[in-house]
Amino acid sequence: MNQHHQEPLIGLATLMRMAYSGVDLGPLGAELVARAEHNPDDANALMDLSTVLQLRGNREIALATQLQALAIQQIYSPPAAGEAKIKVLAIMAPGDLMTNTPLEFLLESSDIALDLLYVGSGLPPVTALPDHDVLFIAVGESDQTLPLLKELESVAASWPRPVLNQPERIAQMSRDAACALLKSTPGVVMPVTLRIDRKTLQRIGEDGVAISTVLEDGAFPVIVRPVDSHAGQGLEKLDDAAAITAYLLSMPQEEFYISRFIDYRAADGLFRKYRIVLIDGRPFLCHLAISQHWMIHYLNAGMAEKMAEGAEKRAEEAHCMAGFDADFAQRHAAALRAIHERAGLDYLGIDCGESPDGKLLIFEVDSNMIVHAIDPVDVFPYKQPQMQKVFAAFRGMLIGSVQQAFNQTDRQSSGLFVSATDSSILASSTSNSSSMSLKASS
Repeated sequence: MNQHHQEPLIGLATLMRMAYSGVDLGPLGAELVARAEHNPDDANALMDLSTVLQLRGNREIALATQLQALAIQQIYSPPAAGEAKIKVLAIMAPGDLMTNTPLEFLLESSDIALDLLYVGSGLPPVTALPDHDVLFIAVGESDQTLPLLKELESVAASWPRPVLNQPERIAQMSRDAACALLKSTPGVVMPVTLRIDRKTLQRIGEDGVAISTVLEDGAFPVIVRPVDSHAGQGLEKLDDAAAITAYLLSMPQEEFYISRFIDYRAADGLFRKYRIVLIDGRPFLCHLAISQHWMIHYLNAGMAEKMAEGAEKRAEEAHCMAGFDADFAQRHAAALRAIHERAGLDYLGIDCGESPDGKLLIFEVDSNMIVHAIDPVDVFPYKQPQMQKVFAAFRGMLIGSVQQAFNQTDRQSSGLFVSATDSSILASSTSNSSSMSLKASS
């Protein structure tokens, strides 16, 4: 038992693995509800229930349940494997599964101890922080998190432990800001992305306003999506102005991103989307999705199909993973290196393809893309070794940051651990402000 006499957290990685393997999470959800009713202070039950609800598609109820859990406690400890080599404290924002860096997947079955600290508007004060050797800013970029990221800048600047993924760098990962940052990178193609309000988009669709007057390289077809949308929600390719009018009829949002569509299909007529992570600047392939449709998601690309087409796609993905360092990564080495330098993040995800002229075509960059090793091993046997490389590199980055900081100090301690139990939040969030002030004494 731990805080408030509750059972340990099951955690996101375990729950998503269950969902991917076809386990019905309904009975577990009912069990978690019963636990919470029996013990109203069982925050772990509520947090796990929130995850189960999200995995079952009940987003709004899930987020409300998450806030119930956070009203009880704000620090959560996913299961760890054995004795901890080092301890990581991650700063998290309340939200859905796309809100924060998926550290639970990156550190699944690791000897790195992970504590998740949720901060933000309306949350109660935290009077002490757990021991930790490195602070990881896991909050991803969105309109909702930008105020929090701004306030975390001063926190990170004065923190006496190593800090990975600086908040001011994360804040630059919006689609339009990332485009401005990366579009001139040699070897990179990233169409101009414009944040546009609904009224302006309507003028293009209904009043004959030329799209080139608002979008720098604007020409139909274009890609449109609501601001802060992910996983293809609301994403469409519009071939002409009339299509904009039809699109807006089904989209209630007030702000959108718009960019020129690039036909990136290969000579065989198939589209390929690569998910790559840069860990301390080194690129790793996490998946390759292959589809006949330009809007590719790994789950709907037919990668798991048992028919010949699915087997061929998996064979190509396996081949790409096996030769990634010598082929794709080498081909785009200069571009990937420049992206790392310009983004300035210790950990960064990239969704990309290749343009017809062989350049790196960037779809999205951010710090909170989901990468995992929960695909069924019998279908994707080649993915486990590849993802273990990713996880080992992430672990190495964490340990390396601690060792580097240790070597640069005059501490007399014989081990890596640095006490941080006297850390505290001096000014807590209020219901009307996301203001927070963290302080850790060295």
